[in-house]
Amino acid sequence: MKKIIIILTLGIIVYLSGCKLGPDFQRPDYVGPETFRFDSSSVDTIVNLRWWDLFQDDLLDTLIKMALENNKDIMVAAARIDAARANLGYTKADQWPSFGFQLGASTGNSVQGYATLPDVSNNFFAFPEMNWEVGFWGKYRRLNESAKATLLSSEYALRTVQMSLISSVASTYFTLLDNIAKQEISINTLAARDSSLAIIQARYDYGVVAEIDLNQAQIQRAISAVAIPVYTRAIAFNQNTLSILLGRYPDSIPIGQRLIDQIEPPDVPIGIPSQILQRRPDVMQAEADYAAQNARIGAAQAMRWPSLNITGLLGVATSDLSSLTTAGLGWSVGGTLLGPIFQFGKNKRRVEIERANTIAALNNYEGVALQAFREVEDALIAIQTLRVELVAQEQRNAAAMNAEYLSNERYDKGQTSYLEVLESQRQSFEAQLSYSQTRRDLLGAHVGLYKALGGGWLSPEEELAYIRAQQVADSIAAQK
Repeated sequence: MKKIIIILTLGIIVYLSGCKLGPDFQRPDYVGPETFRFDSSSVDTIVNLRWWDLFQDDLLDTLIKMALENNKDIMVAAARIDAARANLGYTKADQWPSFGFQLGASTGNSVQGYATLPDVSNNFFAFPEMNWEVGFWGKYRRLNESAKATLLSSEYALRTVQMSLISSVASTYFTLLDNIAKQEISINTLAARDSSLAIIQARYDYGVVAEIDLNQAQIQRAISAVAIPVYTRAIAFNQNTLSILLGRYPDSIPIGQRLIDQIEPPDVPIGIPSQILQRRPDVMQAEADYAAQNARIGAAQAMRWPSLNITGLLGVATSDLSSLTTAGLGWSVGGTLLGPIFQFGKNKRRVEIERANTIAALNNYEGVALQAFREVEDALIAIQTLRVELVAQEQRNAAAMNAEYLSNERYDKGQTSYLEVLESQRQSFEAQLSYSQTRRDLLGAHVGLYKALGGGWLSPEEELAYIRAQQVADSIAAQK
């Protein structure tokens, strides 16, 4: 009979420890659009690639490699992965018994400070002990689920930081090239206006032109002179920003190809919207956070029910230290059932807190997903419209520079007023700056699209590892 009771007790313990309270995690169903609004391609797959290679700028590739190796935000995110991995091991340990030991010695003639004995007594003991809170109701299993999801979230967080870093390096690099180009335009314009001012000054000195013509030439010269320090300052800011992204103190940054020589990368397959949810690391991070929080509901529910604590010890105790090794073994096994009765709704509110936090995590996931779709759509329409805009800016630039040349010729021959020359100079300067800005915006839009799609391989090694994993998976599937 005693054996049957023991077997039944063990069976009940095993059964209850296998239970899990709380909802199991369910990935949210996709209910979004089937195609992107501004995607003109019909390809339903996304190509994984190191997208910055498409710009064919070796210096940009070098800068991105340096940033991935030395950026401080990357190091912080990597350290958080280590912490999450350690936390997972820490949480797992709570599922199993803990073992320790006790060694002690005492002497005196009182018992617990109250009774006094006629003789002094000595007491020596040594024993190992075990404590185990049996995981009834799946409390520790849910906490383990949460810790695993948190580790996964930290890994996606690192990937998010890496993708943001790469896009920041590329965008800042193209902005640097744009400001350098604008500085060169300003310097060349200043040189041309210095020459024009010298001619107007000489004509004014001989009384050929009015003072207003001289003043207008001085104004145009000053406008181009003001632009030079503006872009010099912007270049320094860009270099400082890039230096920090590279994980080093602010310093000058070399450049590769000029902005005018940068090629627009070819179109890449965008894929279908639902694939974004599996590619964007920030979306996957939000999903992992949702899963981690969902598991905490079960842990909170388990805390409303009794828990079983089992303790055991095996050791020796004696009043003579010399006989400690020869004294007989003593042992003890016990169990304690501990549970709440009435705590003014505290445990119920704990569950409500976790449910509310889970709803917040779900809403955050949905918000991140919506933001991802918006960023893809924004990048797609930006590329489409900027291509059209760049063609128009190129035509405007060519016409404005030619008009400036013709106006100077007409003015030198006395066929027009200096007002026409001034307007042509203004339009030419603005057209050159706008053309450079549009080229930079178009390259930046491509960077934004690649980031919005979730990026690609960070290195050839990562791509090779993925290919090998796919080959193994295909081989296993073929054997089945």
